[in-house]
Amino acid sequence: MKLSPNFSLAEMTHSQTAAREGIDNTPKPEHLENLKRLCVELLEPIRSMLGNRPITVSSGYRSPQLNAAVNGSNSSAHSIGFAVDFNCHSFGNVKTVATFLAHELPKRGIKFDQLILEFYDPKTGTGWIHLGMYNRQMQQRGQILTFRRIGGKTDIQKGII
Repeated sequence: MKLSPNFSLAEMTHSQTAAREGIDNTPKPEHLENLKRLCVELLEPIRSMLGNRPITVSSGYRSPQLNAAVNGSNSSAHSIGFAVDFNCHSFGNVKTVATFLAHELPKRGIKFDQLILEFYDPKTGTGWIHLGMYNRQMQQRGQILTFRRIGGKTDIQKGII
């Protein structure tokens, strides 16, 4: 099932953890509608901004059981269909993409809740971008953050570091 021209329900619900643990990751109807909005109103414009390059989704919707299995936050927007973790390697490394989006989304008036560069390692190029459209209170706070692991703890900084 297509959620938008370039994004499918299968890629937005795929989870190795769900497959391995036998967890049903089927969204409820209201969460399916949220996923459609996320894809149409946020991911499609972002894909266009990135030169129509493919976006690789690593985590989209997470059922409550799956969210618990991956130690996700109880307030995670993934659990309501309003968040996605992704990369766009053909545009650049994850920090390049995050920096570009942190500039372009506000400039183009595209509202979002959180844009987070998560656990980017410049030596290996690993990491991902978390993008939330709304939080559970239906807010779009426009937060731009970087999460890094320092000394075994998560360090949270404003902006793309």
